[in-house]
Amino acid sequence: MGKLTIISLSNSIKNLVQQSQRQLYQAINTTLVETYFHVGRMIVEHEQQGHKKATYAAGTLKSLSTRLTKALGKGFSVDNLENMRQFYISYQQQYETYLHKQTKSETASRKLQAGKTRNVKSETLSRKSPFVLTWSHYLVLRRIEDINERKFYEIEAFNENWSVRELQRQYDSALYERLVLSRNKKKVKELSTKGHVVLSPSDAVKDPYILEFLQLQEEEAYSESDFENAIIRQLEKFLKELGKGFLFVDRQKRIKIDDEDYKVDLVFYHRLLRCFVLIDLKIGTLKHQDLGQLQMYVNYFDQEIKSEEENKTIGIILCKNKKENIIKYTLGNNKQIFASKYKMFFPEKQVLNLLNNYKNI
Repeated sequence: MGKLTIISLSNSIKNLVQQSQRQLYQAINTTLVETYFHVGRMIVEHEQQGHKKATYAAGTLKSLSTRLTKALGKGFSVDNLENMRQFYISYQQQYETYLHKQTKSETASRKLQAGKTRNVKSETLSRKSPFVLTWSHYLVLRRIEDINERKFYEIEAFNENWSVRELQRQYDSALYERLVLSRNKKKVKELSTKGHVVLSPSDAVKDPYILEFLQLQEEEAYSESDFENAIIRQLEKFLKELGKGFLFVDRQKRIKIDDEDYKVDLVFYHRLLRCFVLIDLKIGTLKHQDLGQLQMYVNYFDQEIKSEEENKTIGIILCKNKKENIIKYTLGNNKQIFASKYKMFFPEKQVLNLLNNYKNI
């Protein structure tokens, strides 16, 4: 009994220390990013010297770098100082908006405290930082010119705990543009304030999916079995491409209908929507029979496998090519079955932007 108590005590102390270490790391990181932001501000203010437009001489940054490196050590190269300068320029508006909201919140809190009895001392309000990612993340983000797009990737990187590499990959795969394609103006605005919110089956589905990590070339001849095996080998990356909420359940799930065996290629569960998600893989052009077969799988899961508390099953066909009229006349108003293209290469962001613009005309 004493041994169990020691183990429990040891685990509690370990968890406390690890939590403190994470908080300390976050505090150090936040302070570092804030410092770099204000270094950038000081450079820009010196650069402008009261003028709205100015060209900062490269020689000035070089001289500044020499002095700071001598006084403070590494981290103040010309390139790093330029990064800080550009970081401030990119985030100035966002930072000022954040401070304005914080000030209003603090004023309201002070008024609330003033209305309490005199024996209650008002606590000092700690101002949180708007910078919640690492400096390396912001080096990627500050290069995104569209502020709404930049906010989206910042929110998602924080919420989904993306590494810098994953952030770069999601940006290169044009995740923002792909989500915009399937949303109305209200939903598009939501992307930059809340990130990718999943409330309905259509929110969870992308079109196209970018599967460059499978390393299957477009021109190569590969079977649906090769396709599936490649996904299983790269399951962690595939789950990230599917998006938030997906959990892997099974592959080649066998179901029996009227003494005939059928196999569902991939079965997932969506923890936010609380439903099964069935994915069928098609390497050729989508046919109406494919949609009918997936509809049968979905109906089977709804009637035989899902519980009463769970929501209706979602079906997704991943195909290389699809015909919109085939989908339209086969599915009708079906809100549970989707057909999405997959691509083995990063899309041209310019092309997706043109499609988005065309959609909004």
